[in-house]
Amino acid sequence: MGQPVLDFFYDFASPYSYLSAARIEALAETHAIMVRWRPFLLGPIFRRQGWNTSPFNVYPAKGRYMWRDVGRLSSIRELPLVQPDPFPQNGLLAARCVLSVTGETARAEATRAIFHAGFGEGAQISDPDVVRAALDGAGLDGTALLAAAAGDAAKMALRTNTDEAVSHGIFGAPSFVASDGEMFWGDDRIDDAIRWTVGRT
Repeated sequence: MGQPVLDFFYDFASPYSYLSAARIEALAETHAIMVRWRPFLLGPIFRRQGWNTSPFNVYPAKGRYMWRDVGRLSSIRELPLVQPDPFPQNGLLAARCVLSVTGETARAEATRAIFHAGFGEGAQISDPDVVRAALDGAGLDGTALLAAAAGDAAKMALRTNTDEAVSHGIFGAPSFVASDGEMFWGDDRIDDAIRWTVGRT
């Protein structure tokens, strides 16, 4: 039996994905699970529902609750939180940069660094200078990754991740997909996803 694998699908515009990115690696390591970091775009999925923005903006009461909920969880987990303006942010550049990183460990570090910039500091992650600084701060070559993000390989990788998210029935982020295709949605379902993954190996 090989090492169990859990795919972590996340969008850089998603506050709950920010929360999950901060803790999934440690939880998975406890159970010897390998996490595959799979940034994707929710925008195309939302547009299929007739939305041109986040459902947290479409339904203001839901949005107010979400920010209160994320604020509570961030405080409990000792994570900084600054609501970015505008919300949602454009995570296209960030996702392409992360998909240009080689290796899951480095991809995880890049992901957390960009999430920290976007939600920990409220910086604009569509700004190449912000993304470069975050990647440099994670010990990576931000300039080289920005250049790679403009290439066809990064564009195709992001398109593939988004298409695969759709094929799994993913409608929100974060989502977790076990090797047998079982899908779990939401930061509060990480433990369930891990238990399922362990139980299927």
